[in-house]
Amino acid sequence: MGLRFTVLSSGSTGNATVVTNGEVTLMIDAGFSARRIDELLLEREMTGQELDGILVTHEHSDHIKGLGPVARKYNLPIYANEKTWGAIEKSIGQIADENRRVFASGEARDFGSLRVESFEISHDAAEPVGYCFYDGKDKLSVCTDLGYASDKVKHAIADSDVLVLEANHDIEMLRMGRYPWNIKRRILGDMGHLSNEATGELMSELLNGRMKRVYLAHLSREHNLPDLAKMSVRGAMEDRGCFYRDSEFVLRDTYFDRPTPWDKVGEP
Repeated sequence: MGLRFTVLSSGSTGNATVVTNGEVTLMIDAGFSARRIDELLLEREMTGQELDGILVTHEHSDHIKGLGPVARKYNLPIYANEKTWGAIEKSIGQIADENRRVFASGEARDFGSLRVESFEISHDAAEPVGYCFYDGKDKLSVCTDLGYASDKVKHAIADSDVLVLEANHDIEMLRMGRYPWNIKRRILGDMGHLSNEATGELMSELLNGRMKRVYLAHLSREHNLPDLAKMSVRGAMEDRGCFYRDSEFVLRDTYFDRPTPWDKVGEP
């Protein structure tokens, strides 16, 4: 089957992604009610019974809202680092001891033939992480909710075939928006979220002949638009001398209200 994924939904109202290689199927985060996650899975012709576990990036509610209910409903193991476990325990309810799995930041772990690596990111959470997935020669990286991309992050997600990457906000839309200044400052800071421009700058460093697609994720519904995000990211890349043809590399959307189509990572 190869490495495939779908971003079930992404944004400030909730986040969940499914990754599978046919042998193992994992969900990253569960930021919706259990009922809504079931609906999103069904849109991709899946059920929760097909999941083998849930990987947690961090403890904010748009990433763990349905974590406890989904894990209990389908008797799924939850994987998170120690500090994240400490931050989510009171929020997710009782979890069976055998389903409490510690996945240390920076650790690589094999789930059958699917290898998963965790890497630290910069965000205002206990110990937030992103994940890289490997199946044979194929590599998928998922990296959202970060204020800036450190050298460690760049190293972790380099040479991905496909990347799910945050493009949270347009800076001017955020500055002119209705949020209080303290929230704007948090979003704009090193522990906040990547702007379209910052995402484009990062992509200009990462783009090589191997990377085929980047899904722009975690877009703010208040301070961004899908077309604006793609235009701004591409513009920032071109400003830094990074030009590409659509036949070689594509920017794709994610959605706050529906899943992306299944994407087979190794395919052009």
